Amino acid sequence: MIRAGKVDLTVLGAMEVSDTGDIANWKIPGKMVKGMGGAMDLVASARNIIVAMQHTNPKGESKLLSACTLPLTGVRCVKKIVTDLAVMNIDVNGKGFVLLERAPGVSIEEIRDKTSGKLIITGEVPVMRV
Repeated sequence: MIRAGKVDLTVLGAMEVSDTGDIANWKIPGKMVKGMGGAMDLVASARNIIVAMQHTNPKGESKLLSACTLPLTGVRCVKKIVTDLAVMNIDVNGKGFVLLERAPGVSIEEIRDKTSGKLIITGEVPVMRV
């Protein structure tokens, strides 16, 4: 199914996502790894890739970057990111994270402060309905 290109949508977790849509979700250098699993097949085959992840790592550092620092799983493949703080699209021209919605109680300034990559804000940003 996956390698035959029959998957339209996949939702993956990630360790990092770049503002051009790159994803790193399979390896941290120096850590024991069993293998990359099926993530590379999914990002190579699915037409629509959504990432569900925490906005920051346990140290409070952004996981939404201008360029991934970890080994890549896929290049320019992510379309949407859903974090604990916001929902964002990747700009179709790869120019940044387009803020669509924010979580209740989260300000645009907090999202801006916790996003290392380029954040694009156009107009009013609604609060997510929970």
